[in-house]
Amino acid sequence: MTKNRRNERRDDGWPELLSVEEAAEFLRLKRSTLDHYRCEGRGPIYRKHGARVFYPKPDLIRWSERNSYASTSERLQKPE
Repeated sequence: MTKNRRNERRDDGWPELLSVEEAAEFLRLKRSTLDHYRCEGRGPIYRKHGARVFYPKPDLIRWSERNSYASTSERLQKPE
C-alpha cells in the first residue's frame, strides 16, 4: 500500500496499522519519544506482531485528542 492510497480503514474492515516510524511521523514526534512513552505506558495503544510494534491509526488520533489542553493547567473536557 502506498502512502498516497492509505485510508483510515482498509477494504477488509481492519484499521490501518502504522509502524513505529510512521506513527511517530504522524504524531510529529521523534521515534525515541514514542518508544519512551510506550515503555512508560503513557503512549497510544499499540499492537505487537512478534517483535514488531504497530499502531492502529484511529488509536493514534484518539490518544492525541485525549491530550488536548486549553491552557498549561487545564485539560479540555471530552465532548459528550
